Formats: sequence, structure tokens, C-alpha cells
Amino acid sequence: MSEVRLADLHRLRMERPEAIAEAAAARRRPGPPHTLGPLVIVAADHPARGALAAGRSRPMAMADRQDLLERLCLALSRPGVNGVLGTPDVLEDLLLLGALDDKVVFGSMNRGGLAGAAWEIDDRFTAYDAATIAAMGFQGGKMLTRIALDDPNTAPTLQACAAAVGDLASRRLIAMVEPFMSTSADGRVKNVLTTEAAIKASSIAAGLGPTSAYTWLKVPVVDDMEKVAGATTLPTLLLGGEVREDQDAYFATWRSALELPNVVGAVVGRSLLYPPDDDVARAVDTLVGLFPSAVA
Repeated sequence: MSEVRLADLHRLRMERPEAIAEAAAARRRPGPPHTLGPLVIVAADHPARGALAAGRSRPMAMADRQDLLERLCLALSRPGVNGVLGTPDVLEDLLLLGALDDKVVFGSMNRGGLAGAAWEIDDRFTAYDAATIAAMGFQGGKMLTRIALDDPNTAPTLQACAAAVGDLASRRLIAMVEPFMSTSADGRVKNVLTTEAAIKASSIAAGLGPTSAYTWLKVPVVDDMEKVAGATTLPTLLLGGEVREDQDAYFATWRSALELPNVVGAVVGRSLLYPPDDDVARAVDTLVGLFPSAVA
């Protein structure tokens, strides 16, 4: 993306905001997600929660919108990448840039649990709702579901997520639920990344809402993924998590998990967009290479 195109984006947003709805209506839509083979989805919903860091050395990595969009457009152009997850501001930028044709698109729904906030575990729904996701022609909505047994503010988030699952299902849209068992000691939320915690979180998330017919899970890669995936029959996506210095070695550990029968792909954000060597194309291609059937 060039400076000229970014200037055009600024102009469209100022002068023709209706261009967003027009671009959504004109977007070439993919087939049903289950027909596309392994799903490789790029996530870019972090900024709306105030989570701008990509590793310890880049605390404000995602603060530059032009740079973020360039990285997203590059990642989405690579063979084998068939989807994106984002908040309205990011997805609308990508729509105006024509980058979402033939891509599976998930709208991020609850971003109110701001990183470091006193109320972080009470993750309010402040972004997409099911009606807008349907109107935009997207394939589903994603909700972060952190479950802290030591914090009563978890309950409103669980209730809101259950309602969102139902709202999406009533429109035959996928509800991508991202569950973690978490702690909120000393005002800081920390996710527990053990096999037992992942199994418990998945079990709770699978039961949210009036139906699980359209629910998919997005889970962290932990030890004994066979046990984690075996806790549910729901379609399951692996999540990428934080940027790691040993990123290639970390992704290599995913191979066995990707062979599990209900694991249907991966959702990765900062690890692809801001890899340690800053080579976005190589990072994406490395991940896609774990899916031999992802590229025709």
C-alpha cells in the first residue's frame, strides 16, 4: 500500500462513508468455511483493546495504522491465507482497499476488557454485534471469553457471550469463542496455559448459549492437545498468541495438533504480522507450510 492509497482511504472516510457499505455489498464472498480446507486466518483485533505490543521490544508496534494495513494486505495476499479477524475500523479499512475479496471474515465483538484495566476481566461487547456482522456479509463473530474463578466480574462476560452465541446462531453465523481459564490477582489478568485449564475452558465455552450448532472454539496450543481437542466435538482453531523469538520452533510443535480430527485451522495475529525478523511473507509461508493441503 502506498501513501497515495492511504490518502484515498482518508478521503473516502471523510467524504463518502457510505463507500464502506458499498464495498461490503460488492465483496466477492468465499464458499462456506468448511469447504475451504484448512483455515489460515490473520487476526488484527488487538488495537481496539489497547493491546498494541508485539513482543517485549515493540510496545507500540500496532499503533501505526499504515504499517499495520501494509502488513495485513501482504499477509492476506499470500497463498493459503483464507481469512481475517478484526474490529470494524480495521475490517472497513481492508474493505475500502479491496483486500477482503474471497476471504472468510470474522468480526471481533467484545473489546471492552481493555489491557491493564481494573475491569479487564469484565469484557464488554463494544465492537461488532450479530446484526451488523450479518448485514456486512461476514461469516461470523469472535468473542474473547476469559474465565477467572477468583473474580465475580467473569459472570457478566459469560452471560454476554452466551447471548452473542445465540444471536449469531439465529442468523446461521459462526460464533468463534476464545476461552481461557484466567486469574485476576493484583489487578492483572493472566491466562493459565496448562492442559487442564484449556480442557476446562473449552468445556465451559462449548456450553454457552441456547445452541452450539454454530459454535467454534479458538484455543491455545498447550501440552497434550489431543486431550484438549478431545474435550469437545466442536470445530476448533489454534491460536497463535504472543510473538516468540523461537517462533519457527514453536509453530513446528503444532504439526500433531493440526492432524486432530476437529482442528480445522489456525488464527494467528502478531506472530505473523510482526515476526522477530520482520519478514511477514516468510512467517505466513512457514505457518501455511504446516498445512500441506492448504495451497492448491
